[in-house]
Amino acid sequence: MAAGSTRQDEITAEQRHVDRVYARLTQLREEAKELRSAGYRRGQERHPGALFERDVMVFQASRMLRELETEHEGLVFGRLDKVAGQIQYVGRLGVRDPDFEPLVIDWRAPAAAAFYRATPENPMEVVRRRTIRSFGQRVLDLTDDLLMPDAAPDGMPVVGEGSLMADLSRARGPAMRDIVATIQREQDEAVRAPSGGITEISGGPGTGKTAVALHRAAYLLYADRRRFSGGVLVVGPSPVFMDYISRVLPSLGEDTVELRSLGGVLDGVSASRLDPPALAELKGSGRMRRLLKAALASDPPGVPTELRMVYRGQVIRLGADTLGSVRRDVHRQRATPNRARREAAAALLNALWLASGDIDNPSSRADRESLIADLGDRSEFDAFLDDWWTELRPTEVLSWLGDPRRLSGLAGRTLRPDQVAALSASWRSADGSGQPDWSVADVALLDELRVLAGERGEGRRGREFFYGHVIVDEAQDLSPMQWRMLGRRGQYASWTIVGDPAQTSWPTTDEADRARESALGRVKTRRRFQLSTNYRNSAEIFELAASVVRDVVAPAELPKPVRSTGWAPSVLTVDAAKLPAACREAVDELLEAVEGTVGVITAMDRRAEVSGWLADRFGAGVDGAESRLRVVGSLEAKGLEYDAVVLVSPSELIAESSTGRRALYVALTRATQRLTVLSSDDSWRS
Repeated sequence: MAAGSTRQDEITAEQRHVDRVYARLTQLREEAKELRSAGYRRGQERHPGALFERDVMVFQASRMLRELETEHEGLVFGRLDKVAGQIQYVGRLGVRDPDFEPLVIDWRAPAAAAFYRATPENPMEVVRRRTIRSFGQRVLDLTDDLLMPDAAPDGMPVVGEGSLMADLSRARGPAMRDIVATIQREQDEAVRAPSGGITEISGGPGTGKTAVALHRAAYLLYADRRRFSGGVLVVGPSPVFMDYISRVLPSLGEDTVELRSLGGVLDGVSASRLDPPALAELKGSGRMRRLLKAALASDPPGVPTELRMVYRGQVIRLGADTLGSVRRDVHRQRATPNRARREAAAALLNALWLASGDIDNPSSRADRESLIADLGDRSEFDAFLDDWWTELRPTEVLSWLGDPRRLSGLAGRTLRPDQVAALSASWRSADGSGQPDWSVADVALLDELRVLAGERGEGRRGREFFYGHVIVDEAQDLSPMQWRMLGRRGQYASWTIVGDPAQTSWPTTDEADRARESALGRVKTRRRFQLSTNYRNSAEIFELAASVVRDVVAPAELPKPVRSTGWAPSVLTVDAAKLPAACREAVDELLEAVEGTVGVITAMDRRAEVSGWLADRFGAGVDGAESRLRVVGSLEAKGLEYDAVVLVSPSELIAESSTGRRALYVALTRATQRLTVLSSDDSWRS
């Protein structure tokens, strides 16, 4: 029988099973709708438990409907043929027939583990593993892996080149796809690791760290939904990255997980602007906490500098120096400022009493209790207190430090003059609105101020932000202040920490490591998974990427690519004046060569310029959602991937980063098929 005929016959056979699954799914939806309607009817009955029963029935039915009505791309994606002749189908959702026999096993169920973990060396009684690719309800193609040839029945067909290699050759779209049909054994072990404690997932570019972490979130919700439902937080480096991964969990039927970029962790603030590396490093350091505490303890701009009150004909006056001393005394009581109004009032009244007589003659003072009772009950005292001990809002406090004189006075010897200038400039409003353009690094400072000032968050979780599980991606790039911010949200959480030391943007990591350990608390249970296989880059592309960091990265930290395409990277030396034309030419060539996305990566301060070179290539508008072309700065490229990449001026990426070649290494590992490097010099290769 011809190979094409065999493939089509097998597709037709699998289509019959898929049709049966979708027919059963339709029945289950109708049953869930009827259960929900019955719940509403139960609420109309007149007995004590009717309303409770209604709520339970409606909740359960609604949750079931959400799962059943999720638009699954390829609901059934796997089949296992086992030694004893047993056939099991694996999919995104568990479905049983009317006799409760499984038509599809949920990919997260223990019984489905063999789909991911079976190998020719350890087949786990799996003779043939089949991956089924579908669009909607229609089976398009399938690929087989024969794991136990000696146990295969006569005539068992084996179709295709293997699911993983077929998937790796598919074009990338603008959003990350789930890898539920092609999770590999080392990845599956991390996905299914126990939920408690800390799970660390390390690995180089292309090892699937992010996808593994997202599938782990879905697995944890499946394994212990009561504990984690609504309580899983995923934090990534940027809005671009979060948008890229945003479809993965919904495609797995999970829509309760919170996805937040580092600039969006604090409710009410959204930041995407990235500071230059040296400034971001300064803002992220622990010494910022001392500066923030000093800012909170200082006189707010515009506060009254004199208090005058009349008591029994005597004018009592407190000047600026006395008021400053009183403020310092209140702060020394260690009460958070926004919860210390009572203490501030008491300190002011005591100062008024002390000022009511001769400092060298205590007996000349008025009766203390009478004076405090009288003055403390007056409306003018309350009005002064409102103006003098104002509520301290984090955004206002940080914006005060846009005044270089104030910042210099508060910093003392903590900051150099050039650091004072850089910080104050970043916290001043560029458009005169009074509201600075906060950077991602500023968000952690604002959160620190929220805690130090005693301002309590009013997010969807009410007064504070606590999660059952926190997943941190690109963790190697978090600053000490960002670890403090996340630690508050994960005080009672288990953690999944994802990163690659070789891609770090921090030149020294000791302080960040200490802050990380403090954030994670005293959790004793820890497990670590090292992913060692690069599924993204071809061997040709990764060889060039690895060559720029071999002198700073240990060989064990470099993953091994699984495929070769025969297409070596194109490295072109271009005169600086001709760079725009060369970039357009390279983009046109790659858009023609690949079916999926093309990314142009450049230094952060040239992103707008390079976008301008390519303005007429975007189709739906600059970086429009329908365009296959994207332009990103080097710091924005982390975690992303494209079918083809044009890297502009690699030497500039090295120069702008505190970690030099590591930043270039990240950019060189974003492409799955083709890579073109445009450079005016060869210094980046030395």
